[in-house]
Amino acid sequence: MGSLLIPLVSSVAAKVGDTLVRELLRAWGLDKARRKLERHLAAIQCILLDADAKSRTNPAVCRWVKDLKTAVYHADGILDDFRYEALRRRAAQIRPHSTARKVLNYYTFNSPVVFHVSMGKRIKDSLEMIDELVVEMNNFHFLQHAEVPTLVHPQTHSHVDELKIVGRQDEKEQVVKILLGHAHNDGNNNNVMVLPIVGMGGIGKTTLAQLVHNDQRVMHHFELVIWVCVSDKFIIEEIIRSIIQVASKEKSKFTNIEALRKELTEVLGNKRYLLVLDDVWNEDRQKWDDMISLVCSHAGSGSAIIVTSRSNQVASITGTLPPHHISLLDEDQSWELFHRNTFGRGVEKQEELILVAKNIVNKCKGLPLAIKTIAALLHSKHHSQWFSVLDSDVWKDDILTTTGIVPALQLSYDHLSSEEKICFSLCAIFPKDSLMDKDMLIHLWMANEFIASETRGQQIFDVLVWRCFLQDLNIQKTLLSSFDEFIHRPTTCKMHDLMHDLADLVSGKACIAWQVYVLVMMI
Repeated sequence: MGSLLIPLVSSVAAKVGDTLVRELLRAWGLDKARRKLERHLAAIQCILLDADAKSRTNPAVCRWVKDLKTAVYHADGILDDFRYEALRRRAAQIRPHSTARKVLNYYTFNSPVVFHVSMGKRIKDSLEMIDELVVEMNNFHFLQHAEVPTLVHPQTHSHVDELKIVGRQDEKEQVVKILLGHAHNDGNNNNVMVLPIVGMGGIGKTTLAQLVHNDQRVMHHFELVIWVCVSDKFIIEEIIRSIIQVASKEKSKFTNIEALRKELTEVLGNKRYLLVLDDVWNEDRQKWDDMISLVCSHAGSGSAIIVTSRSNQVASITGTLPPHHISLLDEDQSWELFHRNTFGRGVEKQEELILVAKNIVNKCKGLPLAIKTIAALLHSKHHSQWFSVLDSDVWKDDILTTTGIVPALQLSYDHLSSEEKICFSLCAIFPKDSLMDKDMLIHLWMANEFIASETRGQQIFDVLVWRCFLQDLNIQKTLLSSFDEFIHRPTTCKMHDLMHDLADLVSGKACIAWQVYVLVMMI
C-alpha cells in the first residue's frame, strides 16, 4: 500500500509547484504555506521506500503510512480546486461576465471572497495534518533512499512460456493415459469421467491442463476438445454459453437456460468430448449437479471432464476419479526452470553467484510461478544485487502471514519502479481470469495520470509481462476476413490469481475509486 504513495506524493508535489497554483496562492498571501507544503513533500519522498518496507512489520509505521495517504489525498483535492479556480479566472479575463453577473457571483457561493476564505482554511488544515505527520516521521528515523532505476527489458513473445515448461511431462503422460484408457464409467453422469487436478496457487494446474488439452493424441481421440475458464463465479448459464462458443465457434444468442440447453444438445450431439473446466472454486454440490446434468445429458461414450482447482472440497464434489494432486518441482527441476529463465550472461562460470542463485531458488519451495517471477527479477538486476535479494526479510515466512502473499512475488513487486507498481496495482479493477486489453490498460494509466505517454505505457506493459506480473499474452493481429475486410484483434493478457491477490493487496481502497472511475468512463 505504501509503495503507491510514491507516485501519489510525486504528483501532489508537482501540483504544489504548478505555475497557476503558485501565482494564485501568492496573490492570496498563502505562498508561505505553499512553500512549507512543498518542503514537507520533498522530505517525505526521500523516505517512502524505507517506510513502505517497515510498514509490513511495524504496526505504528503502518498506521502512519495510512494517515499519510489520507492527508496526501486531501491535499491533492485542494490543489485541484486551486488549479480549477486559477483556470476559471484566466478564462474570465478572456471572456468577462456582465456587471450583473459579477454582482450576483459576489453574493453567492461563487464569490471570490467566499472561495478565498474557505480555501485558505482548507490548505492550512491540510498543512497542519502533514506537519504532524512529518514530526512523527522524524521520530521513526527512516532511511533516505533514491529509487533504483530499472533496466530496459526486451519485448516479450507469446510462445516463450510454452518453451520454458519444466517438470510436467511425466504428469502429463499420467493424465493422458487416464483419458485415453477411459471407456465406460459405472453409469454415473452418463459415462462421463471427471478428473480433478488439485494443487496450491501458482503450482501449475492450468499449465498441466493446457499440456493435456494440446496433446495431439488427445486432439485425435476426442471429437471435441473444449476449454472453459470458470474462476470464482460459478454461473451455469455463462459456463454453458462458453462451451457452446468454443465448440461451435459462434456466440450463443440465448440467455434463457432452457434455450441454452437445447443449443448445447445440438452442439455436443452425442460426440465424445473432453471438457476442461479451469480454476473452479464452487463448493456448492447442487450447483455442480445442475451444471453437470446439462453437460452430460448428450455426451458421447468415453467423454471426459478435467477440473482444475485449489480446493480438495471441489475435487470431492466433482470427481468420479481420485484427484490428481499436482506436485511441487523437485530441486533439480526448480534449478532447471530458474536456469532457463535467468542465465545466459556468463553466470555459469561464477561459483559464488551460482551458490547465491541456488539458495534463492530453494526459498521458492518448488513453486513454479515463484521461481519464474524471481528469475525474471534477478535477470533484471546486476549480479552484485543478487545478494540483497537473498538476504531480504521477505523470506522469513513461507507465506507472508499477514497478507497470504508468496514471498517471491512480494519481493519481485518491491523491485518494480514506483511507476510500474501503480500501473500494476490498477489491474486489480479487472475480475480474476478476465482478459485485459493492452490499449485499454495503457489509456487507463494515462487517464489516471500514472504515466505521461503511450510510449511509456508500452514500456511498462512489456516490463510487467516480462517479469510475469501479466501472462498469457496474445499479440495484436490484423486479419483479412472472407469478405476482404481487415479485422483488428487487440493485444490481450491475463493475470495469475496470485498476482491478482497481490494487486488487490497493494491497491487497497484506491481500487474502489479506480473501479468507479472506469465505470464513469464507460458510460
